[in-house]
Amino acid sequence: MTTTTTTSLASVHSPQLEGHYAGIVSRAAAFTVDLLTIALLFAIFGRVLEYVFSILLRERVDFSHSTFYARGLLVVWIVIYLTQPLAASGRTFGMAVLGLRAVRADGSDIDGWHALLRVIALPLSFLLLGFGFLLILLRRDRRALQDLIASTCIVYAWDARAARLRFLSKH
Repeated sequence: MTTTTTTSLASVHSPQLEGHYAGIVSRAAAFTVDLLTIALLFAIFGRVLEYVFSILLRERVDFSHSTFYARGLLVVWIVIYLTQPLAASGRTFGMAVLGLRAVRADGSDIDGWHALLRVIALPLSFLLLGFGFLLILLRRDRRALQDLIASTCIVYAWDARAARLRFLSKH
């Protein structure tokens, strides 16, 4: 009896999707893009809110003096930023840039509940001194702790056939 090892989801694998489980480097790069985007958008949005409140209240408003509220708003912003696009399309901005997609462990599309559960479980990987992320290297299906908790996995999801055709048409 022979066993075969696969690194893709059969139900996700199609002519339009690569379907292989994403590795730690691509996932870390996507997360870095997301962190930079979160910080940039939060800073811009905060300045806009300060300006609007300054006009409405007719006095200078500076959120940097109320760190408790700023941190609370940042946490809410991070949860919304990560959960909403995952639930809607299975990918955050960073994941889209790197060609990654979150799906359920069985290959079906991720829903709002599983997206939220994955985002809420994400800090556990940090709190356990990175062990949750180490699972990406140790497991054949490259699922991190938050993926195991939310029954999700991250796969490469770009249109490989279209990319090859575009490349061939240039030569």
